[in-house]
Amino acid sequence: MQTHFGNKMTLKQLLFPASSRQLPGQRWLKITLRTLHLVGVGGLGGGFLYEVAPEQWLPYWGLAVVTGVCLVLIELWSNAIWLLQWAGAAIVFKLFLLASLHFFPQAAIPIFISVIIISGVISHAPAKIRHRLVFSSTHISPSQPDGKDGKL
Repeated sequence: MQTHFGNKMTLKQLLFPASSRQLPGQRWLKITLRTLHLVGVGGLGGGFLYEVAPEQWLPYWGLAVVTGVCLVLIELWSNAIWLLQWAGAAIVFKLFLLASLHFFPQAAIPIFISVIIISGVISHAPAKIRHRLVFSSTHISPSQPDGKDGKL
């Protein structure tokens, strides 16, 4: 991949930039997407918890999926180190749990509640927990993805 200066950019540099990238208006974009995501999850919860007909909760499912994907793409574009931190790993685990609904539909309520609990704990955990690498005690700030030693 070529940068605008003509230098070749490696895949590692693209995924793990020296400092995290920011979209214009990213904070408000993420706030808006999270809010819409909560609306989708709330409507989806009604379907799971009260056995509502799918045509009533499917629009909420669509909203939750689209906003969730957008939020993940923003995080990955900013810096893919997010996937190696507890914040990103929790999302991957939640997706695994939600995918397991296909094989265990009778467990929909406990799985859905588990996903909500994981979401609440991770989203309200201190940054030093959310941004800690899963398999290390190293904390990597989103603004300083290269850690203390200047290396990824």
